[in-house]
Amino acid sequence: MSFGQGGPFGGPGGSTPDWDALADESATRSRRRRWLLIGGGALAALAVAAIVATAVITSGKDSKATALPAAPDLPKEPTAKPSFPDVSVPPPPDPRDYISDPAKDTAPLTPATLFPDENMIVGEHSYPRATASATTDCTAAAQGALGSLLAGNGCTQVLRATYAKDGVAVTVGVAVFPTPAKAAKVRDQTKPNLAPLVGGGVPAAFCQGTRCRTTTNATGRYAYFTISGYTDGKAVTESETLAQQIGRDGASYAFTRITQRGKDQAAKAAEEQLKSQS
Repeated sequence: MSFGQGGPFGGPGGSTPDWDALADESATRSRRRRWLLIGGGALAALAVAAIVATAVITSGKDSKATALPAAPDLPKEPTAKPSFPDVSVPPPPDPRDYISDPAKDTAPLTPATLFPDENMIVGEHSYPRATASATTDCTAAAQGALGSLLAGNGCTQVLRATYAKDGVAVTVGVAVFPTPAKAAKVRDQTKPNLAPLVGGGVPAAFCQGTRCRTTTNATGRYAYFTISGYTDGKAVTESETLAQQIGRDGASYAFTRITQRGKDQAAKAAEEQLKSQS
């Protein structure tokens, strides 16, 4: 009696399994499992890559969204410019105008205003004032031809002051004229001499009948003179220096005082201008 071939384990009545068939079936299942694992890994890798890419894109979008906004373009020029009132400021007064024009030169003119200091100070030199005076008789303050020259050019006043120290003295004289041209003419044509002013410790021997030094100059409508020498009447020589120095200092002081007169009046006029504009 014979039996037909059954499954891998034989037929229902078989007793011995088919080992070759079982081995082939096991190998087939292993290959399928391996391909499934490989395929699943690839799919997982693709999924991770997609997630990373999505995260990168999303991160890029977020970084742009949170960035600071660009600064707006500013106009090249302001749309509105400040405006200021059109105020005309006059130039400051010129001090020389006030010592050149009688209409402006109206401040009091006396020995006290022209020679106010007790000491004539020029640089490092200082000389005490001995005496001072003023006269409207210009010829009385002059010697020789100077008197007629003063009167002929309209001199209205001569103011004098004498300063002395260490045996020498100087008389400073300032003559007032109606115009600068008249003062300049006297300067250019001067002939001896200013009369010395004595008193206050300066004896009558000062520059009386003896040789003394003289200077002449002008500024504005003022001519100014000096006569300097020894208080004891001694003649001044070419080589001596004391009388020469005090004479030069006297001329410098006269110029400074006349110029200061102009500055004071100009400053007062400027102050009045400011008050009128306020």
